[in-house]
Amino acid sequence: MPKPTDTKRRIQAVARELFARQGVRKTSLQEIANRLGITKPALYYHFSSREELVRSIVQPLIDDGEAFLSRQEALGAIEPRALLEEYFDFTYGHRDVIVLVLAELTTLAELGLFDLVLAWRERIVALLCGPEPTLAEATRAVVALGGLQDCTIQFPDAPLEELRRATVNAACAALGIQP
Repeated sequence: MPKPTDTKRRIQAVARELFARQGVRKTSLQEIANRLGITKPALYYHFSSREELVRSIVQPLIDDGEAFLSRQEALGAIEPRALLEEYFDFTYGHRDVIVLVLAELTTLAELGLFDLVLAWRERIVALLCGPEPTLAEATRAVVALGGLQDCTIQFPDAPLEELRRATVNAACAALGIQP
């Protein structure tokens, strides 16, 4: 995937801010262009639609999520704590986009991203619990993963290493793993 130009990055930054504050559907491309001091046709030069703009903002999350899962699946033997630490790093690094995803589930479902996230969860649960987990194992894993993700958003001012340690320990506890 080619690197975005400075103008594209500026458009994405303003769009991210407006989407987070007022929602994707309530943010017009004209409003984004006005904030940037460019014309709407100039914005269309970089993004042909609001959906393309949203996808461009979410695409790094998708790419990094697939890379994370592929790395974990290639390992063979999984060390659960190490997986949870890397999952924390992944979600922490993308927490601004995750907030957008959570706030805009309908829009993102239309882009097929909701199903992708659920499929990721299934793959991670299989890594942590095996290919056929019991309902109890699967629910503990979902609680651990969802809680871990939520902590990266819930505590934005916490010192990173302290938050990482506390969050991974809590996820381990949910899974019944010694922290």
